[in-house]
Amino acid sequence: MNNNATILFFPHGGGPLPLLNEPGHAAMNRFLRSFPETIAKPDAIIVISAHWEEPVVTITAAAAPALLFDYTGFPAETYEYQYPAPGNPELARKIQSLLQQAGTDCNLDYERGFDHGMFVPLMLMYPLADIPCIQISLAASLDAAEHIRIGNALAELKSENLLILGSGFSFHNMEALMSKRDDSIDLRNQEFETWLAEVCGDPDLSETEREQRLTGWESAPHARYCHPREEHLLPLQVCYGIGQTAAKRVFKEPVAGFTASAYQWD
Repeated sequence: MNNNATILFFPHGGGPLPLLNEPGHAAMNRFLRSFPETIAKPDAIIVISAHWEEPVVTITAAAAPALLFDYTGFPAETYEYQYPAPGNPELARKIQSLLQQAGTDCNLDYERGFDHGMFVPLMLMYPLADIPCIQISLAASLDAAEHIRIGNALAELKSENLLILGSGFSFHNMEALMSKRDDSIDLRNQEFETWLAEVCGDPDLSETEREQRLTGWESAPHARYCHPREEHLLPLQVCYGIGQTAAKRVFKEPVAGFTASAYQWD
């Protein structure tokens, strides 16, 4: 293991269902629980969450953020979770500086708590909550090229012992997720996953071509079926912008009835 940054885009599942051991999340839970064994313990964790959008890119900067229970209709216990990981105001300021130097406006937020795109997977991955964490929002433009540029601005973080998490979902059609009642294979889901794996992982693609394809992701097979709204895919573009190379697909399993994948850069 080296002490350079590890960058991971992964599915975080549906609300708090992973923490309720919902069967459709079993494979994802196994992956998240075992992943920390494959890397050095990071000095800090940076999460780009699909569940936070701001007009200007924003970073949590509180020393001890609370949790933000940004879901509804779940059992009472899911509103009592605790994940008392410290924040990292110094790292937040450094990221703000890197973004500003690259020409991207960026705000610090000293009030917002950690949303479920952060605390649900980290309760599985690092249950001791002993690693400082910060979150970075998406830009409300939801523009893929902009999110790759956000990642590019943070590329120098690769030399630090960090875990950078793009917390999203490679399939996020809520109507399909809510209505699925069997184990049938969704061919549209499969075709998009095949495209995504080729674009992210093909070592023969130039980085110019890889970036062009991730920017123009809407031309992928069944792109808008798999992502009627792109907020759960965009953390991947940020991760690629940081990694700037081919990724390894480290997970491909059903999550809530649809195939989902995870990609790692290191």
